Amino acid sequence: MVKNTLEIKNLILKYGNLYNNSGHSSVQIALLTRKINYLQKHFTKHKEDHCGRRGLLKMVSLRRKLLDYIKLKKHSSYLFLIKDLGLRY
Repeated sequence: MVKNTLEIKNLILKYGNLYNNSGHSSVQIALLTRKINYLQKHFTKHKEDHCGRRGLLKMVSLRRKLLDYIKLKKHSSYLFLIKDLGLRY
């Protein structure tokens, strides 16, 4: 559990520029990407988990909305996020 907490704090520090700036859009996108990647690995083993799959789709949709918002407001930060997180555009 400690490893996960440290990983989350490092993501907040990297994308939010402060240790307590967890509400910033880029931080939320990074945290959602981390959860989405974990769930994708989970679904390779557990193919019948349909309730969890619905949650995954909600997270992907939320991340897409946040990415659209950042693309509209700060295009340079949008390009940095996509490149850094390894997302398609």
